[in-house]
Order: sequence, then structure tokens, then C-alpha cells
Amino acid sequence: MSDQSVTPTPSDPPPPPSGRPPKVINRGRTTVPIASSNSESTDVPEFEHFGVPGPRGLPPLTEYLDILDVDMMKKPNESNKMNHHTALYQSDNLIIRRGQEFEVKITFNRPFNSAQDKFAVEFVIGSSPQYSKGTYIPVFPTKDRQSPWAGRITNTSDNTITMGITPAADCIVGKYHMYVAVATPYGIRRTRRDISRDLYILFNPWVADDAVFLDDEKERDECVMSEMGIIYHGAYDDISERNWNYGQFNYGVLDACLYIMDRSEMPITNRGDPIKVTRKASAMLNSRDDDGVLVGSWSGDYSYGVAPTSWTGSTDILLSYASSKMPVCYAQCWVYAAVFNTFLRCLGIPSRVVTNFFSAHDNDGNLKTDIILDENGRIDRKRTKDSIWNYHCWNECYMSRPDLPTGFGGWQVVDATPQETSDGMYRCGPASVQAIKHGQICFPFDAAFVFAEVNSDVVFYSRKKDGTLEPVKVNRTHIGRLVLTKNPGDLTRRDITSQYKFSEGSTEERTVLEKAEEYGCKREKSNPALADVDLVLPTLEISVGDDFELSVEFINRSDQERTVDTYISGNVVYYTGVSSSEFLFRTPTEYVSTLVSVQSKSYMKQLVEQANLHFIVTGKVNETGQIITAMKVVTLRNPKLSVEVSGGGKVNEEMMATVQFTNPFTFNLEGVYIRMEGPGVMSPKFKYYR
Repeated sequence: MSDQSVTPTPSDPPPPPSGRPPKVINRGRTTVPIASSNSESTDVPEFEHFGVPGPRGLPPLTEYLDILDVDMMKKPNESNKMNHHTALYQSDNLIIRRGQEFEVKITFNRPFNSAQDKFAVEFVIGSSPQYSKGTYIPVFPTKDRQSPWAGRITNTSDNTITMGITPAADCIVGKYHMYVAVATPYGIRRTRRDISRDLYILFNPWVADDAVFLDDEKERDECVMSEMGIIYHGAYDDISERNWNYGQFNYGVLDACLYIMDRSEMPITNRGDPIKVTRKASAMLNSRDDDGVLVGSWSGDYSYGVAPTSWTGSTDILLSYASSKMPVCYAQCWVYAAVFNTFLRCLGIPSRVVTNFFSAHDNDGNLKTDIILDENGRIDRKRTKDSIWNYHCWNECYMSRPDLPTGFGGWQVVDATPQETSDGMYRCGPASVQAIKHGQICFPFDAAFVFAEVNSDVVFYSRKKDGTLEPVKVNRTHIGRLVLTKNPGDLTRRDITSQYKFSEGSTEERTVLEKAEEYGCKREKSNPALADVDLVLPTLEISVGDDFELSVEFINRSDQERTVDTYISGNVVYYTGVSSSEFLFRTPTEYVSTLVSVQSKSYMKQLVEQANLHFIVTGKVNETGQIITAMKVVTLRNPKLSVEVSGGGKVNEEMMATVQFTNPFTFNLEGVYIRMEGPGVMSPKFKYYR
């Protein structure tokens, strides 16, 4: 065989640049590329000939109908935006909702004569519009000729007609180009492409035929129209609130939301289905595997971006992603949920942010959160892989589920926080809340994962010297202790735990868990005998920097004396339940109770963001060999911020906003970063103090 080099023939594809995979092309696979970008469009000819034009071109078309002007009636105070609940969007274009009539005024060069004149209003979306795909829709004014979008003339005045157009209630959601086309004997003449005639069509929760219809005015007003929200965090017995500006109507946000779908290369034809839109978006809101919107970080080092706790709203994040085309740093669960909420509300899908307190992240797909103890009762952190998040935020969105049996529509869980993969990508949902409550975890999508987040058992195992594990305590009520969302129309919270699960210990709950087991979820079947000594840890309210005492109380329920070898472990943990460092470890032998003194200097230098102190007390009853255990999360409270606004709050008059807080420490604070915004009043501003 000779050493000759081979010259590639013209039909061979060029070799890929080193280090990069070859670009996937559609040649030989589809006749035209699949339209997957709303920002790309095709040139629609101003004149479309019937047959081949003669050598002298077209005769003068002066005797035929011509279009002089098109009024989209798109001002915020005009009927279209008022009737379609879109007047708040800061956009120069018309924004309407599908399944509901809107009007345009068309001025011709002479009065319209329905007997001899033929015209249509054409709507085009994407790069290869086709009537059969719903990406090219002609709308006709006469009853004898109709398309999937209804059209009618509602008013005629001299040369101007007003045409009412009703987009189909399942049409594609996105940005359309509009043309007016008039038929002549020689061909079709059209208006020129004009960006001022582009219009956005959104989901419509006000119309019964739309898949996202929500027949509750108060709930709909909150979950579609409200720009401000409250996100709950902290611990279930010490709940904190975080205000958030969703800003779904702000300038540029709608375009940013459409760009997210373009970036995901989601086919245009799928964008009318809220199930497909929300599933695709749950993957695109995080940057794992698709360069989506937000980079997650729980490390505490945010030097290359903004700390998750510093964000106050979604607008900056979405506009930054759309302009830079790069993922934005950094997010944690409530930031993912808040930005996802903006995306959903902006497109017209009713949505709300939900917080689950004591949320299981079960990494092996069973219904057990495993905590491994050594033979003496001390926790084995190397072998304990599952974690219990103090709280976890996700979204619920409202839609029908024609892909599921009747009764499983309504609220659906979607979660953009990258925890586990679903069909190969970091995403979660939509999963029917009703299916989760009733143990129907076989239904798509990811119902089993969400079911485990609210229903897992915490199982303490004692690990023997030979490596075998023996369950010593099962806590069936710790996980999914409380599920909260904001009450519609006011600033109070709403407990929706009962929408996810039946009351603990009820017959219904047992039936549901048995149903989940039929679909492959493994539970801990054993019921270790309860020890005759109870261990009680009190609820504490502690501010950052406080010294405090932890009371450990033993209650002897037997009629004999008991002594307990007890380990008390105090750890600084992230809100995800992952331990950062151990700051306290004690091994006294007790039989009544004890007070453990905790000095602030022992934990202050080891604090991480949103710091929580996690105490685990485990003990072995010497007389019986039984293991007893208790856990307590202590959320450290930060100093409260107060905001005062001077001035009467009048249009075109300057106001001053003063932010104050008291430094509770004996040392100066360094690297203080203040971020502030006011929906509709002040865009996000920040200041850094060294």
C-alpha cells in the first residue's frame, strides 16, 4: 500500500475543525430545514404572478383594489390591547391572545365591494411558512371562504373597513408578520414587509377553548397579571419572605422569552402546545447541557457574576441573556423558579412559585432518604449521599393535559433547577399535581421525582462492622412538611400541602403509597421498635452573630432508669442540606437533659450564604441498645432592611429611597453590595461599598 495522500472529491464533506464536532445539517434528511427560529423570516413577494408574466410585464393595475394604509389599533388605550389584557406590555407592537377576536383597519384606494373585490389578511411565522403546518394563515372576510382563523368585516366607512380576526385557540404562540393581499386577474398584490405590523400572539387563559384556560378570576389575575411576588424560604417553623419583581411586561422581556425558545431550536410548530413549551423551557432556564439562561452555583464564590441572593427581579437576567447570548451567573432554586415564572406569565401561561419545606433530593429514585450511622450512633457523612433541602422552590403552571386520563389537568409542577436528568436533560415536568397526590407516578413527566420530594421517608441506618445496614428509626412525616405559595390578591401565604398529599397517617395516604409502590417506588417496609426514651430539641430563633444555648431534653417513657451515650453534632449547612463544616461535637453521657452552649465565634468564620446551623443528636440507650435520634435546623436571621421613600409619589417628581439596616456586629462590614428596583418606577440599580 503506497503512502500517497488522498485528495477529497467535491462530494465529500470537509473535515471538521479540530476539537469541534461536525455541524449537523438537514441535507438528505428533510426537504427544507425545520423552522425553529421565530426571529428568522422568509421574503413574501409584493406581487405573486398567476403563471408566467408576458414580455411586456404587467398591465397597469389601477382599476383594481389597492391598499393604502393598515392601522393595527395597537395603542395601549385602544380596544385590542384593552380587551386582550395586554395594555401593560411595554411594546410598540400589537400583542393579542389567541382564541379571541382583535381588529385591524384597512384603507383601500376606493370603497370595498364584496361582490367583485377579493382580499385576505395573511399571517406568517418562521422561515418556511406553510398552510398545512399552521405557519401561514390567510384570513378571509367572507363566510363562504374561511380558514382556521375566523375573519369578518365589523365596520365599513368610506374607503376604510374594520376587520375582526380570531386566531385559533390552539395556534402557534410567537411573533407573526402580517400582510394584506388583494387578488387581481394577473396575480396577488401585497403590502410591503413592515415591522410596525408585526404582532405577538400569546396563550389565553381567559378563553375556554385555550389549553391554559383558568376559570378563576382572582387566581388568574394573580398568576398572569401580577408583576410582584413573594417567594418563601428559611425553615418550616421559621419562614422568611423574599420579594421578587417578575417584570413580565417590561420592555424587551417578551422578545427575550421568544429568544429562549429559538435558542433551544424548538420547532415553531410545537409552540402552541403548553406541555411542550413548558417542558422545553424547564431545560432552557438552566445552562446545563444547552447553554440556557442561568448558571447554578451553591459554592459561595460568586466572583464571576452576581450572587443568587443579590437578584431582586427577572428583567436584568432575561435581557442580559438575550443580548449577550451567554448564560447569566448565578442562580439557586428560587432564582430559577422566579425567572421561569416570568417566562410563563409573559407568554400567558398561569403560573406561581411554590416552596416545599424539607424537600428530599433522593438520588437513587426510591422513597427513602438514607442517613447512615456508625455502630455507636454517630452520623457517617461519607456514606450519607441523599440530602434534605431545608426548602426547595419550583413552579406550578395551569393547563389541560389531553395526554393524560381525564382529571389530571390543572396545576402542573415544572422545575428548572438542575437536580437530576429527565430523558437525558436537566429538566423536570410538567407533572400533574393531582397525579402526585394520588400516587399515579407513571404519568409523564417526572411525577415520580416530585412525588419523592414530598413523600420520602427519612430512614436512619446503623452500619455494622461487616458493612450491613440495619434500619433503626424511620421518620415518615419529616419530608414535605409544608408546601406554600402566595395568596392571590394579597400579601399573605397559602398552605397548599393538601394539594400534594393526604394527611399523614390517613387511610388515603397509605393507599397512595401502595399505589406508588406498584409503579416501582421502593419504600422502607420495616418498622423498628420505638425506643422507650424520646429526644426533644426546641425551636430556636437566632440572629447571625448570637451566642445561644441548645437544650437537649430526654424523656424516659419506661419505669426503669435509662442512660444514653449521646453524640451532639452541629454543622454549618447550605440550604440544600449539604454540610459545609462541623463546628460542634460533644459526647456526654446523660439521662435527664443537657444545655449545650454555642459561642458565635465557633460558627461565624465558617458561615456560608443563607447560613443554617444543623444539629443532629444521636444516642444509644445503654440498657436496651436502642438508637434514638433527632434533627433540628436553625435558620440564622439576617439584619432587617428598611426602605423609606420621601416625596408624595407624584408623576414627574423626584423621590428619594433610603435603605437602612443596623450592623449587629462589633466589626465593620466589608464588600457590601446593595441592589434595588421598583416595578414601573425604577430600573434595577446597585451600589458597592468596600
